[in-house]
Amino acid sequence: MKVILKELHETFVCLKIIHRSKLYKTENKIIEAKKENNELISIFVKSIRTAKKNLQSQIHPVE
Repeated sequence: MKVILKELHETFVCLKIIHRSKLYKTENKIIEAKKENNELISIFVKSIRTAKKNLQSQIHPVE
């Protein structure tokens, strides 16, 4: 999951460069792509946190 998160961050940076450089035909599409990418980043950050929490609870179960 961390590899996917890294790729999403890199994609977001590329989308920002495209947006700032005005290398697009329709601004709405680039804005929507950035928004969707950001939402995916949020999902994966939460998933990684949940996976770490679940792993910790398996290693150190609460009695």
